Amino acid sequence: MTVMIAFDAKADLLLYLQDARDALVWKLDGLPEYDVRRPLTPTGTNLLGLVKHLTGAEAAYFGTTFGRPVEGPALWFAGDAEPNADLWATADESREEILDGYRAVWRHSDATIADLDLDAVGRVPWGTRPEQTLHRVLVHVIGETHRHVGHADIVRELVDGSTGQRADGANMAEGDAAWWARHREKLERVAREASGGGR
Repeated sequence: MTVMIAFDAKADLLLYLQDARDALVWKLDGLPEYDVRRPLTPTGTNLLGLVKHLTGAEAAYFGTTFGRPVEGPALWFAGDAEPNADLWATADESREEILDGYRAVWRHSDATIADLDLDAVGRVPWGTRPEQTLHRVLVHVIGETHRHVGHADIVRELVDGSTGQRADGANMAEGDAAWWARHREKLERVAREASGGGR
């Protein structure tokens, strides 16, 4: 017996994109202004900057690429801004402004995705492969967004120890602070053993 399963590739792709968007926005919840902006890696990675960057990426990929421009932060890698300008927020840019801008751009992106076929061809004005289908752009932006949510996971854990994919399901092993401390000590011990005992 053959079972037919309805398959909607566009809906599946959009589901994965929205899941990443929601996770990223959630990573800022409950933090003071300083903590959403402060750089926590040697390259300056910060939570609000990740949101700003992805706003610009969606505006470029689902707006400009398909002849449907929408306002978003200029992307430094496209040559439209100084290096890393889209990866941090100025003191004049409020958290609300950046989050509202992200949501507005993703609504625009969703409209582009809804209006066009997956094989619709757009033109990416940077890079070595200027002509891209909506399907390929969607896969790229999903990958890019999930990658930056991974950055946000680490940055948020460094800020206050919060972990997990979403508020309603942490998808982390259960354990209190003492359990995690023992787990980390075990990993440190194994790393030292594997390297011959030294650093």
